[in-house]
Amino acid sequence: EYLSRKLSSGVERARPAVMNTDMDAVEAENQVELEEKTRLINQVLELQHTLEDLSARVDAVKEENLKLKSENQVLGQYIENLMSASSVFQTTDTKSKRK
Repeated sequence: EYLSRKLSSGVERARPAVMNTDMDAVEAENQVELEEKTRLINQVLELQHTLEDLSARVDAVKEENLKLKSENQVLGQYIENLMSASSVFQTTDTKSKRK
């Protein structure tokens, strides 16, 4: 009977050790999953910030482009006015000069 109790006691002790090992494996797997989720969340947040920065840059470039187009129109008109005021750029009618 002593031996029987001793054996059953050893088996009962072995079960929790196996259960603990299983629990440790599950816990380690959960930790790996949690770390992976955290890494993915951080990556998504970083990509969101990058997208926000790029969107802001695109908006700034669009504004600058509109400003430069406007300035080019003003400069174009100014050049046209200078050319029309200058006799060097006046169109000449060669037939009327010959007569």
